[in-house]
Amino acid sequence: MKLRLFFLHILLLCASYSYADQKTFLVFGGTTGWIGQKIVAIINEQGHIAIAAQSRLEDRHHIEQEICNLKPDFIINAAGVVGRPNADWCEDNKLETIRSNLIGALNLADIAHKYNIHMTNIGTGCIYEYDNAHPLKSGIGFTEEDTPNFEGSFYSKTKKMLDILLLCYPNVLNLRFRMPISSDLHPRNFVTKISKYQKIINIPNSMTILDDLLPLISQMALMKLAGNYNFVNPGAISHNEILELYKQYIDPTFTYVNFSVEEQSKVLKALRSNTELDVHKLLAVFPHIPHIKTSIIRVFERMQQNHHEQ
Repeated sequence: MKLRLFFLHILLLCASYSYADQKTFLVFGGTTGWIGQKIVAIINEQGHIAIAAQSRLEDRHHIEQEICNLKPDFIINAAGVVGRPNADWCEDNKLETIRSNLIGALNLADIAHKYNIHMTNIGTGCIYEYDNAHPLKSGIGFTEEDTPNFEGSFYSKTKKMLDILLLCYPNVLNLRFRMPISSDLHPRNFVTKISKYQKIINIPNSMTILDDLLPLISQMALMKLAGNYNFVNPGAISHNEILELYKQYIDPTFTYVNFSVEEQSKVLKALRSNTELDVHKLLAVFPHIPHIKTSIIRVFERMQQNHHEQ
């Protein structure tokens, strides 16, 4: 009897410890956003509570109401405008882009600071392009301290401004994603997107493997990390390398055609960023993040399995 009571006491202690460790994350973009929905699912799987925010970034009053009602421990902003079907949308919808990507995100950061809540912002690394100090295929990536040098699209202009302004908030962690890839064939998956293009460029780029990096977001929040982090896998990979793997694992009959950046520019309203980001800062915290060319193989293996099960 005493032994049973002892074990019951241990179980209750474990349960109370687990409950005390459980944190609440309020995720903006968690209802309809592709990455936001993934973040909500992962955080819940990790044993925390993730709640998809109902208030909109532009509505400061409702944001404050929701925060006061839910009292989250952490806030994650995965909302914002990318543009449908692509970033060219932002060229024709500049005010909507500003409201969401700049005013809205700053609204949330400011309110989070007011209530002393750590906020993680899902940002972008598409604010750099290869230059003389960071040549193509050199392996020299842009660090978090390098001044953004790309303004070829209105989308990137707003993100560049946000990237700089968020540094004013000591409670904000800004994660710079690039060309996100997942193990499914979701329309927002970079692999899916380039497989639908009539022509593609063939330039190595830094990219974010979501399977590797999304689970780290809650950990970084719990550590109260702040400032800019290049949130990509080490290394760079080209469009052709990815599509060759697509042929190998998904569709052996698939074909693609290359064209130059100059030719691409003639059919787009805005330029596109091509760059490699340095990840030494991220690796100092998480040294086991796999190289992009290693991880992409695993992605396609999982993608192949998912594809065959559909």
